[in-house]
Amino acid sequence: MPQYLSPGVYVEEVQTGARPIEGVGTAVAAFVGFAEHGPFHQPTLVTSWNQYVQHFGGFTEGAYLPHAVYGYFANGGGAAYVVRVGGAARDAEPVAPVPATLGGLRITALPSAGADVSVEVADADGENPPEDRFKLLVRQGDRVVETFDVSTRRNLKNYVVTQVAERSKLIAVTEQAGTALSRPDKQSVVLPAAPSDAAKPAKVDANEYVGDAEARTGFGGLENVDEVTMVAVPDLMSAYQRGMIDLEGVKTVQNAVIAHCERMGDRVAVLDAPPGLSPQRVRAWRQDEANHDSRYAALYYPWITVFDPATGRNALVPPSGHVAGVWGRSDAERGVHKAPANEVVRGAVDLETALSKGEQDLLNPVGVNCLRSFPGRGIRIWGARTLSSDPAWRYLNVRRLFNFLEESILIGTQWVVFEPNDDRLWAGIRRNITAFLTEQWRQGALFGRTPAEAFYVKCDRDNNPQESIDLGQVVCEIGVAPVKPAEFVVFRLAQFSDNTSLVSE
Repeated sequence: MPQYLSPGVYVEEVQTGARPIEGVGTAVAAFVGFAEHGPFHQPTLVTSWNQYVQHFGGFTEGAYLPHAVYGYFANGGGAAYVVRVGGAARDAEPVAPVPATLGGLRITALPSAGADVSVEVADADGENPPEDRFKLLVRQGDRVVETFDVSTRRNLKNYVVTQVAERSKLIAVTEQAGTALSRPDKQSVVLPAAPSDAAKPAKVDANEYVGDAEARTGFGGLENVDEVTMVAVPDLMSAYQRGMIDLEGVKTVQNAVIAHCERMGDRVAVLDAPPGLSPQRVRAWRQDEANHDSRYAALYYPWITVFDPATGRNALVPPSGHVAGVWGRSDAERGVHKAPANEVVRGAVDLETALSKGEQDLLNPVGVNCLRSFPGRGIRIWGARTLSSDPAWRYLNVRRLFNFLEESILIGTQWVVFEPNDDRLWAGIRRNITAFLTEQWRQGALFGRTPAEAFYVKCDRDNNPQESIDLGQVVCEIGVAPVKPAEFVVFRLAQFSDNTSLVSE
């Protein structure tokens, strides 16, 4: 208590004891795969497709990572972490881009720009513009694709170096050392294409995917990113198609990503089935060869057809990136407790295999989530199961709901550490967790007509005896009843006769 030594009015701030628990994010994906350029092995945050292009380049023939990330954002995904693997160029010396010089400016094409990029200097708009003002036009082929009204004065908002760095996706501009910066003369120059480190991977093995937690590479690098809630490895199938890895290697890498998710305890693996397999073959592969059994993984089949800008035609791609985006969209619109199924896959124009109900009857019981095409309703995810043999963890939304609850409670109760371990602390824990779970029940995440039916929170002398207190432990027992999806909807129809009996007079 503060000491008051002289008469007066004093104001104190006091802690009310109410420390609300906030729900954590549930839709942050991590993608591991091949890219056109960019840093190897280091998890890099991207929040949009444009940011991905700036860091890793665009669509590249033979790489599924760009399609996965594009499909993720197109379907409603939020932030994502990208880990680039594979590529003989990762240990090579970087090759500097070739610049063009204009009036003390060095202009280079970005690796993602491709060929046939030129820059034209033109007069600024308006009558009698200042001497430092000019217009920079960036052409690709015959088209003007970027226009910048810029200045050579560093203290202005439209300073040419700053404007191009913030807005351009094709060029980079720097000042030429040792040369006075002046307004360039009106002219047009063709920029040499930037060297790219997009060489096709010469070799990739399971160890590169698994990585090292200390070196922060592969899956190991993702251990330091707490925000991740789902992990996809789309280019595992590209490596398989190129002959870099066989089906046994596919199984090894998928087991590794599952082990990573189980070890972290707060994320789920989004797995792809190998391409070109019939439904019967997928069932056999799932049961006899892959043989995964985990509540932290989900498997999707078949592959989807999307438009591929790298080739100018439709191409088959693994569905994991698009599926992860649907998870994010479902979380945002309905909540993590809603099974991410019966949702349209945006960007998918066709399926590798058009599945019938009978074929899905073979796959659904073994935990293969199917993508189906329905007339007038588009291509939809038509399954919401994990790869667990435990009926308690059969449904994907249950697993992800528990991840959400556990992480939210863990972060929201950090204030408890080193507090006096007594009845007041236990009451505060009960009050805060009860308030959080009540809100989840109101949102439809928990099953029950009342909060008492939906969950319980026990933290008192019964589960905190003196022995636990002496060890510095606080034990809080929480039980919740998650909602489960209506996977099989049955309407029972029967003939009903409303004949009334005739009563004789």
